[in-house]
Amino acid sequence: SRENSYSRSRSSSISSIDKDSKEAITALYFMESFSRKNDSTISPCLFVGTSLGMVLILSLNLPSADEQRFTEPVMVLPSGTFLSLKGAVLTFSCMDRTGGLMQPPYEVWRDPNSIDENEKSWKRKLVMNCPSPSQEIGDHQYTIICSEKQAKVFSLPSQTCLYVHNITETSFILQADVVVMCNSACLACFCANGHIMIMSLPSLRPMLDVNYLPLTDMRIARTFCFTNEGQALYLVSPTEIQRLTYSQEMCDNLQDMLGDLFTPIETPEAQNRGFLKGLFGGSGQTFDREELFGEASAGKASRSLAQHIPGPGGIEGMKGAAGGAMGELTRARIALDERGQRLGELEEKTAGMMTSAEAFSKHAHEVNCLSNWPLSIASI
Repeated sequence: SRENSYSRSRSSSISSIDKDSKEAITALYFMESFSRKNDSTISPCLFVGTSLGMVLILSLNLPSADEQRFTEPVMVLPSGTFLSLKGAVLTFSCMDRTGGLMQPPYEVWRDPNSIDENEKSWKRKLVMNCPSPSQEIGDHQYTIICSEKQAKVFSLPSQTCLYVHNITETSFILQADVVVMCNSACLACFCANGHIMIMSLPSLRPMLDVNYLPLTDMRIARTFCFTNEGQALYLVSPTEIQRLTYSQEMCDNLQDMLGDLFTPIETPEAQNRGFLKGLFGGSGQTFDREELFGEASAGKASRSLAQHIPGPGGIEGMKGAAGGAMGELTRARIALDERGQRLGELEEKTAGMMTSAEAFSKHAHEVNCLSNWPLSIASI
Protein backbone atom coordinates (compact mmCIF):
# COMPACT_ATOMS: atom_id res chain seq x y z
CA SER A 1 0.00 0.00 0.00
CA ARG A 2 2.90 2.31 0.77
CA GLU A 3 4.36 1.73 -2.70
CA ASN A 4 0.95 2.35 -4.29
CA SER A 5 0.50 5.61 -2.40
CA TYR A 6 4.04 6.58 -3.33
CA SER A 7 3.29 5.86 -6.99
CA ARG A 8 0.07 7.87 -6.92
CA SER A 9 1.81 10.80 -5.27
CA ARG A 10 4.67 10.60 -7.71
CA SER A 11 2.39 10.50 -10.71
CA SER A 12 0.48 13.44 -9.31
CA SER A 13 3.68 15.41 -8.94
CA ILE A 14 4.69 14.66 -12.51
CA SER A 15 1.36 15.70 -13.96
CA SER A 16 0.88 18.72 -11.68
CA ILE A 17 2.89 20.93 -14.01
CA ASP A 18 0.55 20.34 -16.95
CA LYS A 19 -2.79 19.50 -15.29
CA ASP A 20 -4.92 21.43 -12.87
CA SER A 21 -4.81 19.67 -9.50
CA LYS A 22 -4.74 20.47 -5.80
CA GLU A 23 -0.97 20.08 -5.65
CA ALA A 24 1.05 23.29 -5.76
CA ILE A 25 4.69 24.33 -5.58
CA THR A 26 5.63 25.57 -2.10
CA ALA A 27 9.45 25.81 -2.19
CA LEU A 28 12.28 26.30 -4.70
CA TYR A 29 16.02 25.93 -4.18
CA PHE A 30 18.92 26.32 -6.64
CA MET A 31 22.06 24.33 -5.88
CA GLU A 32 25.11 22.74 -7.46
CA SER A 33 24.27 19.12 -6.68
CA PHE A 34 23.70 15.65 -8.13
CA SER A 35 20.55 15.51 -10.22
CA ARG A 36 20.49 11.72 -10.63
CA LYS A 37 21.33 8.79 -8.45
CA ASN A 38 25.00 7.74 -8.40
CA ASP A 39 26.12 10.67 -10.56
CA SER A 40 29.84 11.30 -10.57
CA THR A 41 29.80 15.06 -11.16
CA ILE A 42 27.69 17.89 -9.88
CA SER A 43 25.63 20.18 -12.08
CA PRO A 44 23.21 23.08 -11.61
CA CYS A 45 19.95 21.77 -10.17
CA LEU A 46 16.59 23.10 -9.08
CA PHE A 47 14.87 21.47 -6.12
CA VAL A 48 11.08 21.82 -6.35
CA GLY A 49 8.92 21.13 -3.29
CA THR A 50 5.16 20.65 -3.51
CA SER A 51 2.24 20.88 -1.12
CA LEU A 52 1.87 17.06 -1.09
CA GLY A 53 5.39 16.53 0.23
CA MET A 54 7.06 15.60 -3.04
CA VAL A 55 10.50 16.89 -4.05
CA LEU A 56 11.49 16.97 -7.71
CA ILE A 57 15.06 17.60 -8.85
CA LEU A 58 15.35 19.35 -12.21
CA SER A 59 18.63 19.50 -14.12
CA LEU A 60 19.64 22.87 -15.57
CA ASN A 61 21.86 23.01 -18.66
CA LEU A 62 23.57 26.42 -18.79
CA PRO A 63 25.70 27.73 -21.69
CA SER A 64 29.40 27.45 -20.96
CA ALA A 65 30.46 30.89 -22.22
CA ASP A 66 29.11 34.20 -21.03
CA GLU A 67 28.60 35.42 -24.58
CA GLN A 68 26.40 32.41 -25.40
CA ARG A 69 24.20 33.05 -22.38
CA PHE A 70 22.25 35.73 -24.26
CA THR A 71 21.79 33.66 -27.43
CA GLU A 72 21.36 30.08 -26.22
CA PRO A 73 18.45 29.19 -23.94
CA VAL A 74 18.74 27.41 -20.61
CA MET A 75 17.65 23.79 -20.87
CA VAL A 76 15.53 22.48 -17.99
CA LEU A 77 15.25 18.69 -17.94
CA PRO A 78 13.55 16.44 -15.38
CA SER A 79 16.07 14.11 -13.81
CA GLY A 80 13.54 11.51 -12.68
CA THR A 81 14.57 11.87 -9.01
CA PHE A 82 11.75 12.13 -6.46
CA LEU A 83 11.90 12.40 -2.68
CA SER A 84 8.85 12.25 -0.40
CA LEU A 85 7.95 13.74 3.00
CA LYS A 86 4.84 14.29 5.12
CA GLY A 87 3.14 17.63 4.59
CA ALA A 88 3.98 20.55 2.37
CA VAL A 89 7.67 21.21 1.77
CA LEU A 90 8.93 24.40 3.45
CA THR A 91 12.69 24.71 3.03
CA PHE A 92 15.85 23.13 1.58
CA SER A 93 19.52 23.29 2.43
CA CYS A 94 22.76 21.51 1.53
CA MET A 95 25.85 20.60 3.55
CA ASP A 96 29.20 19.21 2.57
CA ARG A 97 30.71 16.07 4.07
CA THR A 98 32.37 18.10 6.86
CA GLY A 99 29.05 19.54 8.05
CA GLY A 100 29.50 23.03 6.62
CA LEU A 101 26.64 24.79 4.88
CA MET A 102 26.94 25.09 1.11
CA GLN A 103 25.74 28.42 -0.21
CA PRO A 104 23.79 28.53 -3.49
CA PRO A 105 25.64 29.97 -6.51
CA TYR A 106 25.32 33.71 -6.88
CA GLU A 107 26.32 36.43 -9.28
CA VAL A 108 27.67 39.84 -8.31
CA TRP A 109 25.29 42.51 -9.54
CA ARG A 110 26.68 45.48 -11.43
CA ASP A 111 24.86 48.59 -12.54
CA PRO A 112 24.70 48.48 -16.36
CA ASN A 113 24.21 52.26 -16.54
CA SER A 114 27.22 53.08 -14.38
CA ILE A 115 29.55 55.80 -15.66
CA ASP A 116 32.53 54.31 -13.87
CA GLU A 117 34.99 52.80 -16.35
CA ASN A 118 36.11 50.17 -13.84
CA GLU A 119 32.53 48.99 -13.44
CA LYS A 120 32.14 48.55 -17.19
CA SER A 121 35.42 46.68 -17.58
CA TRP A 122 34.43 44.03 -15.04
CA LYS A 123 32.69 41.02 -16.50
CA ARG A 124 29.81 39.12 -15.01
CA LYS A 125 31.05 36.12 -13.13
CA LEU A 126 29.02 33.32 -11.58
CA VAL A 127 30.39 32.24 -8.22
CA MET A 128 29.91 28.51 -7.56
CA ASN A 129 30.73 26.44 -4.52
CA CYS A 130 32.13 23.34 -6.21
CA PRO A 131 33.96 20.59 -4.33
CA SER A 132 37.57 19.76 -5.08
CA PRO A 133 38.37 16.85 -7.44
CA SER A 134 39.56 14.76 -4.50
CA GLN A 135 36.03 14.77 -3.11
CA GLU A 136 34.36 13.39 -6.22
CA ILE A 137 34.44 9.81 -4.90
CA GLY A 138 31.50 8.67 -2.75
CA ASP A 139 28.77 10.69 -1.05
CA HIS A 140 29.87 14.15 -0.05
CA GLN A 141 26.62 16.12 0.13
CA TYR A 142 23.79 16.18 2.63
CA THR A 143 20.45 17.59 1.56
CA ILE A 144 18.17 18.79 4.37
CA ILE A 145 14.47 18.97 3.55
CA CYS A 146 11.85 20.16 6.04
CA SER A 147 8.10 19.97 5.60
CA GLU A 148 5.12 20.90 7.77
CA LYS A 149 5.38 17.61 9.69
CA GLN A 150 8.89 16.19 9.51
CA ALA A 151 12.49 16.73 8.47
CA LYS A 152 14.75 14.40 6.50
CA VAL A 153 18.44 14.32 5.65
CA PHE A 154 19.46 12.62 2.39
CA SER A 155 22.94 11.67 1.29
CA LEU A 156 23.81 12.48 -2.31
CA PRO A 157 24.38 11.14 -4.88
CA SER A 158 23.24 7.80 -3.43
CA GLN A 159 19.93 9.43 -2.34
CA THR A 160 19.97 7.48 0.92
CA CYS A 161 17.78 8.77 3.74
CA LEU A 162 20.14 9.02 6.72
CA TYR A 163 18.00 10.73 9.37
CA VAL A 164 14.26 11.26 9.85
CA HIS A 165 12.60 13.27 12.61
CA ASN A 166 8.85 13.69 13.01
CA ILE A 167 8.69 17.20 14.42
CA THR A 168 4.98 17.39 15.25
CA GLU A 169 1.89 15.22 14.91
CA THR A 170 -0.87 17.37 16.41
CA SER A 171 0.17 20.68 14.85
CA PHE A 172 2.12 21.89 11.81
CA ILE A 173 5.23 23.98 11.16
CA LEU A 174 4.79 27.59 10.10
CA GLN A 175 8.41 28.55 9.47
CA ALA A 176 11.62 26.54 9.18
CA ASP A 177 15.13 27.79 8.44
CA VAL A 178 18.65 26.38 8.54
CA VAL A 179 20.72 28.79 10.65
CA VAL A 180 24.22 28.95 12.10
CA MET A 181 24.54 28.94 15.88
CA CYS A 182 27.84 28.67 17.78
CA ASN A 183 29.66 27.85 14.51
CA SER A 184 27.32 24.89 13.86
CA ALA A 185 24.36 24.46 11.54
CA CYS A 186 20.93 23.94 13.10
CA LEU A 187 17.37 23.52 11.90
CA ALA A 188 15.03 26.02 13.58
CA CYS A 189 11.26 25.48 13.43
CA PHE A 190 8.28 27.51 14.65
CA CYS A 191 5.05 25.53 15.03
CA ALA A 192 1.46 26.73 15.02
CA ASN A 193 1.04 25.69 18.66
CA GLY A 194 3.69 28.24 19.66
CA HIS A 195 6.64 25.87 20.12
CA ILE A 196 10.13 26.79 18.94
CA MET A 197 12.24 23.72 18.18
CA ILE A 198 15.95 23.54 17.40
CA MET A 199 17.58 20.42 15.94
CA SER A 200 21.21 19.70 15.17
CA LEU A 201 22.39 18.94 11.66
CA PRO A 202 22.81 16.56 10.03
CA SER A 203 21.72 14.20 12.85
CA LEU A 204 18.37 15.99 13.53
CA ARG A 205 18.87 15.56 17.28
CA PRO A 206 16.44 17.74 19.29
CA MET A 207 18.30 20.45 21.19
CA LEU A 208 15.50 22.82 22.25
CA ASP A 209 11.72 22.63 22.54
CA VAL A 210 10.09 25.60 24.27
CA ASN A 211 6.54 26.93 24.23
CA TYR A 212 6.95 30.57 23.25
CA LEU A 213 3.81 32.08 21.70
CA PRO A 214 0.60 30.46 20.40
CA LEU A 215 -0.55 31.53 16.97
CA THR A 216 -3.10 34.28 17.69
CA ASP A 217 -2.54 36.45 14.62
CA MET A 218 -1.81 35.47 11.04
CA ARG A 219 0.63 38.35 10.84
CA ILE A 220 2.98 36.36 13.07
CA ALA A 221 2.76 33.33 10.78
CA ARG A 222 3.47 35.40 7.67
CA THR A 223 6.37 37.42 9.08
CA PHE A 224 8.15 35.06 11.51
CA CYS A 225 11.74 34.36 10.44
CA PHE A 226 14.88 32.93 12.03
CA THR A 227 18.34 34.46 11.80
CA ASN A 228 21.82 33.33 12.70
CA GLU A 229 23.25 33.22 16.24
CA GLY A 230 19.98 32.28 17.91
CA GLN A 231 17.67 35.15 16.95
CA ALA A 232 14.22 35.51 15.41
CA LEU A 233 11.97 38.36 14.27
CA TYR A 234 8.30 38.89 13.57
CA LEU A 235 5.82 41.75 13.23
CA VAL A 236 3.71 42.33 16.32
CA SER A 237 1.74 45.11 14.61
CA PRO A 238 2.03 46.89 11.26
CA THR A 239 4.61 49.25 12.82
CA GLU A 240 6.31 47.13 15.54
CA ILE A 241 9.00 44.44 15.21
CA GLN A 242 9.50 41.88 17.98
CA ARG A 243 12.99 40.46 18.38
CA LEU A 244 13.69 37.34 20.44
CA THR A 245 16.61 35.07 21.17
CA TYR A 246 16.94 31.43 22.14
CA SER A 247 20.69 31.57 22.75
CA GLN A 248 22.01 31.71 26.32
CA GLU A 249 25.18 33.48 25.21
CA MET A 250 23.24 36.27 23.55
CA CYS A 251 20.89 36.51 26.52
CA ASP A 252 23.87 37.02 28.85
CA ASN A 253 25.22 39.80 26.62
CA LEU A 254 21.85 41.43 26.01
CA GLN A 255 22.53 44.44 28.24
CA ASP A 256 25.69 45.24 26.31
CA MET A 257 23.76 45.17 23.02
CA LEU A 258 21.10 47.68 24.05
CA GLY A 259 21.34 51.02 22.28
CA ASP A 260 21.95 54.37 23.97
CA LEU A 261 20.58 57.79 23.14
CA PHE A 262 24.05 59.23 23.52
CA THR A 263 27.61 58.07 23.99
CA PRO A 264 28.90 58.82 27.50
CA ILE A 265 32.24 60.65 27.42
CA GLU A 266 34.24 61.57 30.50
CA THR A 267 34.97 65.26 31.03
CA PRO A 268 38.66 65.92 30.33
CA GLU A 269 40.76 67.44 33.08
CA ALA A 270 41.75 71.10 32.71
CA GLN A 271 45.36 71.72 31.76
CA ASN A 272 47.66 73.46 34.23
CA ARG A 273 48.06 77.12 33.27
CA GLY A 274 51.60 78.41 33.46
CA PHE A 275 52.55 81.75 34.98
CA LEU A 276 53.47 83.37 31.66
CA LYS A 277 50.41 81.99 29.92
CA GLY A 278 48.17 83.34 32.66
CA LEU A 279 49.95 86.70 32.55
CA PHE A 280 49.98 87.23 28.77
CA GLY A 281 47.17 84.93 27.71
CA GLY A 282 44.62 87.70 27.47
CA SER A 283 41.73 85.64 28.83
CA GLY A 284 40.90 85.41 32.48
CA GLN A 285 40.60 82.13 34.27
CA THR A 286 37.08 81.08 35.17
CA PHE A 287 36.26 79.86 38.63
CA ASP A 288 33.30 77.98 39.93
CA ARG A 289 31.39 79.56 42.77
CA GLU A 290 31.03 76.23 44.53
CA GLU A 291 34.77 75.66 44.32
CA LEU A 292 35.48 79.07 45.88
CA PHE A 293 32.75 79.44 48.51
CA GLY A 294 30.89 76.13 48.58
CA GLU A 295 30.85 73.68 51.43
CA ALA A 296 31.72 70.76 49.15
CA SER A 297 35.38 71.74 48.76
CA ALA A 298 35.99 74.04 51.77
CA GLY A 299 34.02 72.09 54.33
CA LYS A 300 32.06 75.04 55.77
CA ALA A 301 31.44 78.55 54.58
CA SER A 302 33.34 81.48 56.12
CA ARG A 303 31.70 83.33 59.03
CA SER A 304 32.12 86.64 57.23
CA LEU A 305 30.14 85.33 54.26
CA ALA A 306 26.60 86.66 54.22
CA GLN A 307 23.90 84.03 54.14
CA HIS A 308 20.31 84.60 53.27
CA ILE A 309 17.85 83.48 55.94
CA PRO A 310 14.24 83.64 54.76
CA GLY A 311 11.90 85.36 57.23
CA PRO A 312 8.42 84.32 58.29
CA GLY A 313 6.74 86.91 56.07
CA GLY A 314 7.81 85.41 52.83
CA ILE A 315 7.40 87.24 49.55
CA GLU A 316 4.44 89.34 50.77
CA GLY A 317 6.47 90.65 53.71
CA MET A 318 9.35 91.48 51.43
CA LYS A 319 6.99 93.35 49.09
CA GLY A 320 5.51 95.30 52.03
CA ALA A 321 8.93 96.20 53.37
CA ALA A 322 10.04 97.32 49.93
CA GLY A 323 6.91 99.49 49.60
CA GLY A 324 7.53 101.11 53.01
CA ALA A 325 11.12 101.87 52.12
CA MET A 326 10.01 103.51 48.87
CA GLY A 327 7.54 105.70 50.80
CA GLU A 328 10.20 106.83 53.23
CA LEU A 329 12.51 107.69 50.37
CA THR A 330 9.76 109.73 48.70
CA ARG A 331 9.03 111.71 51.87
CA ALA A 332 12.73 112.34 52.44
CA ARG A 333 13.04 113.63 48.89
CA ILE A 334 10.09 115.99 49.34
CA ALA A 335 11.55 117.34 52.60
CA LEU A 336 14.89 117.86 50.87
CA ASP A 337 13.19 119.87 48.11
CA GLU A 338 11.40 122.07 50.66
CA ARG A 339 14.68 122.69 52.50
CA GLY A 340 16.32 123.72 49.27
CA GLN A 341 13.53 126.20 48.57
CA ARG A 342 13.91 127.74 52.04
CA LEU A 343 17.66 128.05 51.61
CA GLY A 344 17.07 129.85 48.32
CA GLU A 345 14.70 132.35 49.94
CA LEU A 346 17.20 132.96 52.77
CA GLU A 347 19.94 133.61 50.25
CA GLU A 348 17.76 136.19 48.45
CA LYS A 349 16.97 137.99 51.74
CA THR A 350 20.66 138.01 52.68
CA ALA A 351 21.57 139.55 49.33
CA GLY A 352 18.89 142.27 49.80
CA MET A 353 20.18 143.11 53.27
CA MET A 354 23.73 143.41 51.94
CA THR A 355 22.52 145.79 49.22
CA SER A 356 20.64 147.93 51.77
CA ALA A 357 23.72 148.06 54.04
CA GLU A 358 25.92 149.26 51.18
CA ALA A 359 23.41 152.01 50.29
CA PHE A 360 23.16 153.09 53.92
CA SER A 361 26.95 153.28 54.24
CA LYS A 362 27.17 155.43 51.13
CA HIS A 363 24.53 157.91 52.33
CA ALA A 364 26.19 158.14 55.75
CA HIS A 365 29.53 159.00 54.18
CA GLU A 366 27.94 161.75 52.08
CA VAL A 367 26.25 163.27 55.12
CA ASN A 368 29.50 163.30 57.04
CA CYS A 369 31.28 165.20 54.28
CA LEU A 370 28.62 167.94 54.13
CA SER A 371 28.72 168.58 57.86
CA ASN A 372 32.50 169.20 57.99
CA TRP A 373 32.81 171.67 54.93
CA PRO A 374 32.19 175.16 56.65
CA LEU A 375 34.59 174.41 59.45
CA SER A 376 37.34 173.96 56.97
CA ILE A 377 36.75 177.39 55.36
CA ALA A 378 36.81 179.11 58.71
CA SER A 379 40.10 177.64 59.56
CA ILE A 380 41.67 179.01 56.43
